[in-house]
Amino acid sequence: MGAYVGQISWGIVPLDLNSSNLATMSWDYRANYLMSSNDPLRYQIQWFYSGINDGGEVGITGGLVNVIFKVETSVDNTNWTTIGTIKKSRDIANKKYNNASQPTGHRFTVDVSQLVSDQLSYSLCPINKGTWQSNYYGGMNGGLTMQDNVIGGSGSSGTPISAYNVSDNGTLRKLKVSATFEILDANQQIITATNAAISAPIITVINSVNQFEKDSTYYRNDYLILNSSTRKNQFLTRCPNWTGSGVTSDFKKPVRIDEQAEWLQFYIYKGNSHDINTGGGSQVGAMGVEINTYIGNTIENTFYLNDFEKNLLLGSDSGYEIVADSQQQMFIQNISPDYINNKATLKAPQSPIDRSAGVTNNWSTYTGDKITGNTTRYTATLVKVGLYSPYLFRDITNLYEYTIDRENKNIPYGFVRFHWLNSMGGTDSYTAKRDVVEGLTISRNVIERKSGDRTWYQADSGASNSVESNVSGYTDGNASYISDTMRGGNLYKGGREVSSVNADRVQSVYTEPLNKSVAKWLEEMMLSPNVWIEMDTDATAKGNSANPYLRPSTKGYIPVIITNSDIEAVNQENGLVKFNIEYTLAHKVQTQRN
Repeated sequence: MGAYVGQISWGIVPLDLNSSNLATMSWDYRANYLMSSNDPLRYQIQWFYSGINDGGEVGITGGLVNVIFKVETSVDNTNWTTIGTIKKSRDIANKKYNNASQPTGHRFTVDVSQLVSDQLSYSLCPINKGTWQSNYYGGMNGGLTMQDNVIGGSGSSGTPISAYNVSDNGTLRKLKVSATFEILDANQQIITATNAAISAPIITVINSVNQFEKDSTYYRNDYLILNSSTRKNQFLTRCPNWTGSGVTSDFKKPVRIDEQAEWLQFYIYKGNSHDINTGGGSQVGAMGVEINTYIGNTIENTFYLNDFEKNLLLGSDSGYEIVADSQQQMFIQNISPDYINNKATLKAPQSPIDRSAGVTNNWSTYTGDKITGNTTRYTATLVKVGLYSPYLFRDITNLYEYTIDRENKNIPYGFVRFHWLNSMGGTDSYTAKRDVVEGLTISRNVIERKSGDRTWYQADSGASNSVESNVSGYTDGNASYISDTMRGGNLYKGGREVSSVNADRVQSVYTEPLNKSVAKWLEEMMLSPNVWIEMDTDATAKGNSANPYLRPSTKGYIPVIITNSDIEAVNQENGLVKFNIEYTLAHKVQTQRN
């Protein structure tokens, strides 16, 4: 056993602040607390020893031969799961451009993005629910179908609710990469070094995608909610219905008054808010999504949705309950018109968590519709509320705008409401309403079987002469029979037969005319691997009846596959464009086998 000689340090890593030379390689010190699992996630170990350059062979006792990278993920920074280990020999040697000299030391570099991306899929919040059950375990998570044969806990009869085989949040993983080392001993044998493992800074990865020609590879300044007193951040969507930071949206996302699932998903890194309280305190007592309703351009009412608060990590200050500063979690909130009318609350008259003032509820209740028959639109923004006077309500995201679509429903065919995994790793939605078409595509597997004998027919010879005369059976005419088969006359089968039928239910629908920015956003649905439509069926209604808490709507998500092979998102000659969304249900039509 022995230790390595020389110096070992981290080189290229996804997260590096202003403490190393790597900080100068990227704007804003590469403070990548939040990363995409579909971008490169490179980790590099650098080993320096006097006299050994990048291409030099290792022949000394304690010389570094291999680095073993251990890749672990978690959703709570506590329960870590090892998803892989990578043993890496040194990189190909680097050479100077003008004289072929080589830098000192060896470098060991791996990219773990493919390992991590396999851990992430999606997480849906049930329709008409305010938020999902847990930020750690998410909502209705994607990935492989889990084994589910557990009735319950102790006892032979068990219990109806099982805590087994619950999957982690499908939208988020914390990533920890550590390194151990293999060296040469005095006999020139490869052994494991006795030095302790070293770990790179922990980051959060989400199931997003960035386009090479347009997007930054990290989100600190836009989508990462920190404790800044001035910066407005964004929700995890690229829908162009927001205003802020010098941008004024000309698109207000249409939502129908009866819609029950309109989601805002967001990642909070820091729960505090600088100088939100008197005396410069940063303690936050509550958070909520502020909803302002309008009649034209005149504000009508202000309400708040705060279901996601139950998943906030909490702390304390002078005996008061506060929102903890370190959150590092994914949140989701339903802001649909139907949910606003049923669940939105009013601003509390005092500090939401000021126990000394006798306030025990975060928000005061309100009865009656919040979106009235006169409401034309509403806005949504995330707010933090100071714990102490002056109990400031501080906007921390940009303003997202929605218009109420009051078009009468097309009763014979209905509208089609889509949800999909968007490019930011959240969920987006859109209702298409024009020219609904539905049908089937069918294929058949045909086999050929022996045909019946047509040269003779069994006669009805009368009960007294029938061999079946003494057998109990159906009697009609002169004889008793135990079957309707007429030997020799079985013309109803044989020849070519269909052994099985394969059928897909295919549908299509047109969108409204779209301008360029909206069309570019909506094309994400065509690119998404996970798309659903809302359906109200006997099966979804039964789920609501069986458990209205977990399934508070009679509607459910039904997966579909978008089958368009091409779309036109921009047409300079015609201006506005319309999408014809062609899709088939992911679950095939069930048919019998022969």
